[in-house]
Amino acid sequence: MSLKTSIVSGCGLAVAVCAMTSAAASAALEQPPHRCASAATEQAPKLLAFHFGPDRRIEIDKTVRVLAPLRNPANRAQHLDVLEMWGHIYKGQYRMRFIYAPSPKDCVLVGQEILEYASL
Repeated sequence: MSLKTSIVSGCGLAVAVCAMTSAAASAALEQPPHRCASAATEQAPKLLAFHFGPDRRIEIDKTVRVLAPLRNPANRAQHLDVLEMWGHIYKGQYRMRFIYAPSPKDCVLVGQEILEYASL
């Protein structure tokens, strides 16, 4: 086997591995939306308005990220679903997390948090 053939074979293998990794990553990103994503989208402007008061400049991003579940502090055997959204008022950015109890039928909101995204 010549050096030229080895290099070509190695490049082909590298391209194949890269393509497989890329396909796996895109499949992981294309997960179905969480069943409570619409409830979080509805709750987000309410949380931001509660925190700052009514403001016409409130904007909420459409993206709902599903984060790692939390253990229920009252029952360590149970886990709670965590959904994250971002909101904006004028130049301020706010990360909001909504914590839902796992229920097959309903979206039971058991906690929410808001944090201003700022460098102090």
